[in-house]
Amino acid sequence: MNKKILSIGSVLLILLSLGGCSGIGYKSATLSAIYIVTSILSIVLLLGYCTLIKNKQPWFILLFSAVAVVNIGYLSLSVSSTLNEALLSNRIAYLGSVFLPVSMLMAILKTCKITFPKWAVSVIILVSVIVFLIAASPGYLDIYYKEVTLVNISGATVLEKIYGPLHSIYLFYLLGHFSAMIAVIVYARINKRIKSSSHAILLLTAVFVNISVWLMEQFVDLDFEFLSVSYIVSELFLLGISLLIQDITLQNAIVTGNHTNITTEQSDPDSATATKTSDESNDSPTQPIEKSIQEKAEYLESVLYTLTPTEGHIYRLYMDGKKTKDVMAELGITENTLKFHNRNLYSKLGVSTRKELIAVSRAMNTYKQ
Repeated sequence: MNKKILSIGSVLLILLSLGGCSGIGYKSATLSAIYIVTSILSIVLLLGYCTLIKNKQPWFILLFSAVAVVNIGYLSLSVSSTLNEALLSNRIAYLGSVFLPVSMLMAILKTCKITFPKWAVSVIILVSVIVFLIAASPGYLDIYYKEVTLVNISGATVLEKIYGPLHSIYLFYLLGHFSAMIAVIVYARINKRIKSSSHAILLLTAVFVNISVWLMEQFVDLDFEFLSVSYIVSELFLLGISLLIQDITLQNAIVTGNHTNITTEQSDPDSATATKTSDESNDSPTQPIEKSIQEKAEYLESVLYTLTPTEGHIYRLYMDGKKTKDVMAELGITENTLKFHNRNLYSKLGVSTRKELIAVSRAMNTYKQ
């Protein structure tokens, strides 16, 4: 994990050095070279996430994809030779820019272990599609840009725009998502979903970096779209914090699970030799539960991805109501081997017995609906 964090930090330093502006003014031909670098880097990061990260999350895949699309759009715009090519490139950049804050918000929700109703996600996606269609309308309608012309400055293509009546929709769209991200992080910290204040501060930093850069580009005539760099910085920030929180959460679960297993074994001297005693007879509903059932359910959902294929198979068999002998026969394993997998399974999922595992899993499925 430390190596991953150091690698991310190194990339951030490289990006910050690449992102320096030579002054305020028009874009120059060197911008194309910068956009080539950011485009290649964003594609490499996307491929790296998909191939190197063992437990991939869909929203992070969307986030890395959106950043790559944004940078490709900026690069394509800078080398466009006609107005139609420039408008198409502008649409590509907006495609990434519109779905990037959605993926950031969902990635932050996942990192903070906060569930979101499926209907709400569908509404957000629908709103995003509408905003993109409005932003992609130049060349067909004059609602987003009243007028747009192609200008070539020192070899780099620039679109000069006169904004239309619906241009402010994108502004409110971004502010809404950024506000939601801040609210989620603050809520998660207050309710202890994020255990460390430093982690919450780093997540807020990733959000405020984008807010600051976006506001700066609205009021200052920069040499290039600095968001192309800030987006990459932000995705690495989020990935680094997410991996760090997952690592700490998993370590805590293992420590808690080991402590629970030791206590159970001490109270039952026959647990090491009797499968029924360890898995079924100890499933007493009177055992103390330190956390509420919903907290355990939310935690279980957040760490399910850490199970090995065998542990995942055992988990599904338990959810199907299979007994010890059934599981042993299904997997072709011995009693001691099943005990070994059970210890790992319970430790990772933060439970101490099979009965508790089933109860917590059912609670998870209930609150997700």
